[in-house]
Amino acid sequence: MVVIDNRLVIDDDEETQRLTAVWRSPPGFFGWFTHVNHTKIGMRFIVTGFVFFLLGGALAVLMRIQLAFPQHQFLDADTYNQIFSMHGITMMFFFAVPIMEGFGIYIVPLMLGTRDMAFPRLNAFGYYVYLIAGITLYLALFLGMAPAVGWFSYPPLADAMHSPGRGVDFYTAVITFMEVSALVAAVELIATIFKLRAPGMSLNRMPLFVWAILVMSFMIVIAMPPLMVTSLMLALDRTVGTHFFTPGAGDPVLWQHLFWFFGHPEVYIIFVPALGMISSIVIASTQRPVFGYTAIVLSLVAIGFVGFGLWVHHMYTTGLPRLGTNFFTAASAMIAIPSGVQIFCWLASLWGSRPRFDTSMLYVLGFFFIFVIGGLSGVMVASVPFDAQVHDTYFVVAHFHYVLIGGAVFPLMGALYYWYPKFTGRMMNETLGKASFWLAFVGFNLTFFPMHQLGLQGMPRRIYTYPDGLGWDDVNLFVSLSSALLAVGFLATFVNVFWSMKRGAPAGDNPWQADSLEWAAASPPAAYNFRDFPVVTGRYPLWESRKTGEIPVVTGVRTDRRELLVTSLLDAQPQSRSVMPGPNVWPLLLAIACAIGFIGFIFHEIFPVIGFGLSFFAIVGWFWPRRKDWEGREEGS
Repeated sequence: MVVIDNRLVIDDDEETQRLTAVWRSPPGFFGWFTHVNHTKIGMRFIVTGFVFFLLGGALAVLMRIQLAFPQHQFLDADTYNQIFSMHGITMMFFFAVPIMEGFGIYIVPLMLGTRDMAFPRLNAFGYYVYLIAGITLYLALFLGMAPAVGWFSYPPLADAMHSPGRGVDFYTAVITFMEVSALVAAVELIATIFKLRAPGMSLNRMPLFVWAILVMSFMIVIAMPPLMVTSLMLALDRTVGTHFFTPGAGDPVLWQHLFWFFGHPEVYIIFVPALGMISSIVIASTQRPVFGYTAIVLSLVAIGFVGFGLWVHHMYTTGLPRLGTNFFTAASAMIAIPSGVQIFCWLASLWGSRPRFDTSMLYVLGFFFIFVIGGLSGVMVASVPFDAQVHDTYFVVAHFHYVLIGGAVFPLMGALYYWYPKFTGRMMNETLGKASFWLAFVGFNLTFFPMHQLGLQGMPRRIYTYPDGLGWDDVNLFVSLSSALLAVGFLATFVNVFWSMKRGAPAGDNPWQADSLEWAAASPPAAYNFRDFPVVTGRYPLWESRKTGEIPVVTGVRTDRRELLVTSLLDAQPQSRSVMPGPNVWPLLLAIACAIGFIGFIFHEIFPVIGFGLSFFAIVGWFWPRRKDWEGREEGS
């Protein structure tokens, strides 16, 4: 197998044609609803995630228009509260986590040298759940029935007495439903990473992005169920009269414990994949192995563990015992250590090299600057006395935007520029890309850094207006004007995306001369990714291939069906072959049935009966044996 430009070169022979026919996705409008290939579903997650990012950004602009002047009447209080709540819900639930999962679903199988995810139909089901949940919540917003109690939905404000109407009911139903999507994506990513790696890709040879996605997936499996249970408990309080969070009969603080046990790890669920993206960009940009591979992996795992010990970080003013809060102060400060270890490893990798200062690398450097500021302010609010002073002020708003936008969105934009050639086969425009970076970088700091000052001057969060003469007027106007600059910076990237689809320079299969296996596939990848399964002989397989001039491959895997190679957990030694299902409409039908059950509960108790009854028939159809499935499993081993 000859290697040219670090890719597998395959003759367009009969076997390749057979693979193309077997792995193709049906064309047309109705065929779209049957697709199960990981590149199709991963791209849907990515595109939908960016659509929600634009929607959430538009809501933020409306908020800043309202807050630009004291006593401004651009929005009334109820509308502002709905927009404020939907902005947080969109960014945390419908943008940040799903888009990270989308990058994982698209890139990880390619990095692992396999042809698809472990459970392709489950993959498609997760996307349809995500799409239905997002559409439902935005329909509620356009109908004036969106939740208006923040993305955190604290009782007793969120109970039926203080928040009548459907808004919180939409929140509880949609969030519970939405987490199903996150969980199924996490489970299949774990299964894919553990069992579908290329032969020879032992755990200590996995790309750092794969490690990051693995840690993220385990965190989702642990963090999401408490949120689902909590939102169900709130729904029961509102609909059938239970008292989980009712003052006196129950405990409103219980909601905060359960919610933030999910909520603070979610910050790291978003952040950890971004760290993997940075590692991939740094390796390709410097053209050298990353410094401290083992230290970075252990730091990723440490963040995953320690991240679950920080939830009381958000509850210092709720009257908890001081002895208990001391533990969480220590944990909140300690988590800065593994994050710092990774930053120093990247700096060591850059030191003495000649990195390419392209747009993706600029976003990485922007991350260094912004995230360090966010980390320093995070250590400040980890202190109980300081947090008591700035809690629920704009200082906290500044802090978490520095952490979430600097720690996740900037690396995500860098990853978009880095992997865009793999997605489309074309390069993004570097001139426009660098302009978008500088607009976003300057606009971000001018928008959010002054919010530290507003917080220290006492401006509270979650207010829709403020009186004149408190010293906040000029700063708020400056912040609102700066937010327009930030919006233009991000919009320039999306203009670049669409412009480059048709007019971007052809990329070739590996324009960055990168090291990992996704760049051995065509750009964009064929439906089957790889004609033959590659064999990995080192941590940087494409660079290893330069020494020998070829990539070893596994032969004997059938090409007349969707067959994957299953390998052992630790050393990735071939164990068996598995036959994957093809295009199928049942994932969509099951998602619709589940939506009727989850979301219909808002309107009448009969809908869960109908929805879950239909789900039973959808599951039967999903698993109903077909002749070709039986033939595949009887012959596979």
